[in-house]
Amino acid sequence: MKKLLMVVSGADSLTLADGTSHPTGYWAEEVVESVRVLREAGVEVTVATPGGVVPTVDKASLDGRFDDAVASLEDLRAPATLGEMNAADFDAIYLPGGHGPMADLAFDQDLGALLADFHDNGKIVAALCHGPAGLLSAVRADGTFVFAGKEMTVFTDEEERQGGVNVAYTVESRLAELGARLATGAPWSSTVVVDGGLVTGQNPQSTVATAARVASLL
Repeated sequence: MKKLLMVVSGADSLTLADGTSHPTGYWAEEVVESVRVLREAGVEVTVATPGGVVPTVDKASLDGRFDDAVASLEDLRAPATLGEMNAADFDAIYLPGGHGPMADLAFDQDLGALLADFHDNGKIVAALCHGPAGLLSAVRADGTFVFAGKEMTVFTDEEERQGGVNVAYTVESRLAELGARLATGAPWSSTVVVDGGLVTGQNPQSTVATAARVASLL
């Protein structure tokens, strides 16, 4: 059985451009549906968070469809500790979104080391919506970005504008500054980009397609 490490944000707030605090967390659909698709495909999924904290769901993502699934998903009540994870134990790593990753995963050294290990050993790295913020942590000691030159998609600046959250930085722009090649689709479209072992999905509308692509590659 293939094994996948899903890294979920442990953040519950994000500092906005005006310095105020915005409640956030992980996006319910992106975690619940990704886990469902992967497990139905026979993939063993381990959920981890920074420090092993119980992650906070972004209440804006609870619309009745996934409320019960979030409450019943045992992995979210007792996640593994990110810093204790070893890349050698897994075949893939998967970063779902919500604005949470912009607050913690983007700067997490443990995650950065894991991502470099997965990439350098030809394993699958997947990130969805704001999950690619976690890729920002993957900077080598010499200052080079592990995923420079890689083609990817991400929750776009335009989607961010339409979403109405005045973020202090946008993930699309930050990735481009580090040398990623952005290949985004129309706002709110199901868009998945695969470049070698890197799989990225643009937004919540891309969740099922992203997870299915990862499962098929595994």
